[in-house]
Amino acid sequence: MTTIAVLGNGRVGGNLATALTRAGHEVTVADRAPGAAADAARTARIVINATPGDGSLDRLAALREELHGKILVDVSNATVDGPDGLPADLVYPGSSLAEQLQEALPETHVVKTLNTMLFPVMTAPAALTQSPTAFLSGEDPLAKQTVRELLVDLGWNKDWITDLGGIRTARATEAAILFVPHVIRSTGFTPFAISIAR
Repeated sequence: MTTIAVLGNGRVGGNLATALTRAGHEVTVADRAPGAAADAARTARIVINATPGDGSLDRLAALREELHGKILVDVSNATVDGPDGLPADLVYPGSSLAEQLQEALPETHVVKTLNTMLFPVMTAPAALTQSPTAFLSGEDPLAKQTVRELLVDLGWNKDWITDLGGIRTARATEAAILFVPHVIRSTGFTPFAISIAR
């Protein structure tokens, strides 16, 4: 059992919080109330960023003290939305939200994962007809191992988890968000994920 704070109580955050609670973890969800994120982060061992990616950097940089020494699991994508509300471009082209977070929070272990799929797949990967892939990017091997174990708790087969390396590799997985609007327009809002076929 691990103490986990989920920042963001939308579809992504709510889905993750429910599944992690069901898996036996002690989960706190921080809403937008003043001080809620700081209070939740202060008492957790792992903090999950499920806030809208275009505002995550400012929000989390303000929690530098509370996130000191913690694992920050970043599942967000920082995008500029088009007129239809779907991602149209990246906020940090040539970089990534995860890299920006790691730079702003040098004493925090940032791990990027679960950002290459629609949110229902995060907690129900086996529901897809083909095995999806969950990628890990981060500088700290122990932090990535802890996140790997969390993914297993969420129903991810160990063979479906691929460690890409350092935090810089997150720019590749974050760029995958640019597939999403085209796939949705083509096939509708049906759960899908990026998968590496071998």
